[in-house]
Amino acid sequence: MGSPEPAPLSLVWLVHTCVQLAHSQDLLAPHSIRVEGDVTLGGLFPVHAKGVPGGPPCGDLKKETGIQRLEAMMYALDVINADEHLLPNITLGARVLDTCSRDTHALEQSLTFVQALVQKDTSDVRCTDGDAPVFVEDEKVVGVVGASASSVSIMVANILRLFQIPQISYASTAPELSDERRYDFFSRVVPPDGFQAQAMLDLVKVLGWTYVSTVASEGSYGEKGVDAFLQLSRDQGGTCVAQSVKIPHHSDSSHFDKVIRLLLDTPAARAVILFASDDDIRGVLSASKRAQQVGHFLWIGSDSWGANNAPVHQLEDAAAGAITVLPKRATISGFDAYFTSRTLENNRRNVWFAEFWEENFRCQLTSTATPRHASRKCTGQERIGMDSKYEQEAKVQFVMDAVYAMAYALHNMHADLCPPDSALCPDMEMASGKKLLKYIRTVSFNGSAGTSVMFNRNGDAPGHYDVFQYQWNNASGPGYRVVGQWMETLQLNVEDMQWGHGERGVPSSVCSLPCRAGERKKLARGVACCWHCERCDGYQYQQDEFTCKLCAFNMRPDANRTSCQPIPVIHLEWHSLWALIPVLLATLGIATTLAAMAAFVRFNHTAVVRASGREMSYVLLAGIFLSYIVTFPMVAKPDTGVCALRRIFLGLGMCISYAAMFAKTHHIYAISERSKRSAAAARFVSPTSQLTVVCGLVAVQLLATLLWIAVTPPHTVVDYEQRKSVEARLARGMLTCDMGDLQTICTLGYSLLLMVTCTAYTIKTRHLHDGVHEAKAISFTVYTTCIVWLAFIPIFFGTPRSAHKLYIQTTALTISMSLSASVPLGMLFLPKVYVIIFHPELNVTQKRRSFKAVVTAAAASSRLAHKVSERPNGEAKTQLCHNMDASTGDL
Repeated sequence: MGSPEPAPLSLVWLVHTCVQLAHSQDLLAPHSIRVEGDVTLGGLFPVHAKGVPGGPPCGDLKKETGIQRLEAMMYALDVINADEHLLPNITLGARVLDTCSRDTHALEQSLTFVQALVQKDTSDVRCTDGDAPVFVEDEKVVGVVGASASSVSIMVANILRLFQIPQISYASTAPELSDERRYDFFSRVVPPDGFQAQAMLDLVKVLGWTYVSTVASEGSYGEKGVDAFLQLSRDQGGTCVAQSVKIPHHSDSSHFDKVIRLLLDTPAARAVILFASDDDIRGVLSASKRAQQVGHFLWIGSDSWGANNAPVHQLEDAAAGAITVLPKRATISGFDAYFTSRTLENNRRNVWFAEFWEENFRCQLTSTATPRHASRKCTGQERIGMDSKYEQEAKVQFVMDAVYAMAYALHNMHADLCPPDSALCPDMEMASGKKLLKYIRTVSFNGSAGTSVMFNRNGDAPGHYDVFQYQWNNASGPGYRVVGQWMETLQLNVEDMQWGHGERGVPSSVCSLPCRAGERKKLARGVACCWHCERCDGYQYQQDEFTCKLCAFNMRPDANRTSCQPIPVIHLEWHSLWALIPVLLATLGIATTLAAMAAFVRFNHTAVVRASGREMSYVLLAGIFLSYIVTFPMVAKPDTGVCALRRIFLGLGMCISYAAMFAKTHHIYAISERSKRSAAAARFVSPTSQLTVVCGLVAVQLLATLLWIAVTPPHTVVDYEQRKSVEARLARGMLTCDMGDLQTICTLGYSLLLMVTCTAYTIKTRHLHDGVHEAKAISFTVYTTCIVWLAFIPIFFGTPRSAHKLYIQTTALTISMSLSASVPLGMLFLPKVYVIIFHPELNVTQKRRSFKAVVTAAAASSRLAHKVSERPNGEAKTQLCHNMDASTGDL
């Protein structure tokens, strides 16, 4: 089919030398299958395993991956040649070689395919009689089906591309073969390991395994497959590789024991990714059994394991629970009928079939041969599947698909280059391998299993995988079971999976257990999957898996510490004990004040009320009332209105009370001082003057408060620091008015100044004669009130910072206000109300007798009666009249 472009001279010479060597070896040991045809396809199959080092290149026969795959190609050729629609009038032939599972041996064998393409120099070759020799022309191989192992395909692809011979593999999955620049004539009907690695990584993630190890056979397939898995795990994250172990060529049991010891260095990484040959898989399983680690490892095998029974033969317990992936396939029923009907008589074209017969039936065909399996002689009447166990090998479908891909490509090329209904035409014979490659890359058909067969620009097939698990079933024994599939995404039936000897729960393969909500990860040893869990404490929440962050000042972490939530806002409640006591005192005081006010109003013109100074008494009662009332806005839930009322009434009631007492004490002091100097009446002591003084003093308080409200309007604030406890769940925000401790004292400062002034006046009037009882009552009231407020200040400012500080301060302030109102109420008004209600006979007008005269009259008369005998005539009468006169008049 045409000559390729000439290769370099030195390379042609080297290839020619190798071809001559291979040709000579072929004459001595003609172990290849030849099937005559118009067009010849090459075939490469691992009929034998590797030979031992230093011995023959080929070892034991491989019944499944070798003979079955080879026969699948033979069967496909038979079906195609019998098909009247596919390649009509053209017969496909074959030249099938044994790679012996070794890349170097496969390279030597594949040189047979290029013999016809190497021009031989026969100018100096003569027969013994001097005539020119007659050479038998070698068959021309237009394409090669194979090889199986990726390392073998890579080696063969390097030589085939030199002669532009297309190659289609049925089992090589190494990602390296997707490089179209180096392997431009290579195609495959199985998906590359990049897809397989993704499928295996998806398996690991779905099962929750974040800590795994990898084991690879030395060579392109194992190493490149593991590299693809490692790269994907790094790119996608979430999976860490604890150990990456490589199995060298020609390993013995000691090497496999070392592999197990290395894997056990990280016992938490129970899941093991295997990209290895079936021989190496057997070695690893055997070593795990010798180490008494059956059931510890969770094997995930690549397509080299697939649904193959050879790696697990007599190692079923060590393989139980293993998960494997295999390109999506189906059993070809026609092949089963074909293969089970093969006998020594009807299958003479397979030069290795006699060896298979002995291996499969454990018998000997000739008595002269050295017995290898048994002393029993083969009868030739044995039947596959009846006298021996048979199961279709996993790659049979792909071998047939590869042959069909070649056939469809040739069919399409024949349709384009040759006349209809013609046999092989010269144009097709002269066509190059590059032209055939073009037709191969454009084929698209339903394969032998009903799945689509096509190639991308790199020659790769789409990724469709079945997921198997090797399960131990007590009823039917061990075997593979389909548990899922992968077609760009994984679909896994976890409920159908079982582990060990029937266990259903998915085992773990993690370095560290997931942290609970509200805990951050602290990486250990720099490995992303190994960590310690640390609780986010205090007011921190879990921002991400590695970070704890402090909540905002008005927030606290929620119950699981994964986010922040607003801190609950509280205020002093009416039902709280901190509020009940002040409210009860204020309510009692208000009731008493109203009762006193009602008594004074009812008996407004009686002697006691008139003698008390009616105008100042009502003003003082109003101040006392407001002092009690202030308790309610102080306890109420803060809002703008309540905060305004607190500013206004907190100092107003006391201001009115002490302004009235100031007017009273000044009145008494002025009268006393004026009486000492002259008999004329004192000025500015009338009720109108006293009211004017009180209004002026109160106006100062009101103006200052209103100015404060105008400059800084009242509003509420939430104090989050006061009740920010160590335990975040107990944190509360306290709703308060915008009045700090200092502002509160400043509001009361003017009233306290008036109280101090009253105290000074009472000190000056303390030496007045005994008749002025009003001054003494006011003095006692002011002294007592000073004691109350002196006790309040350390309580208010000395309260330690605690959750109840605001409650303590509010309660102390309101009780102090009630006590400061109760003292004048009790000292100045209750005795008078007592006389008004219970002794009305004393509440009479006798020459404008005041309440003081009424109270003191009896005492004065008694004293004078006892002393009259000791005084000069008329002196006692003069003294009594002086006292009565001093007691008359409204004070």
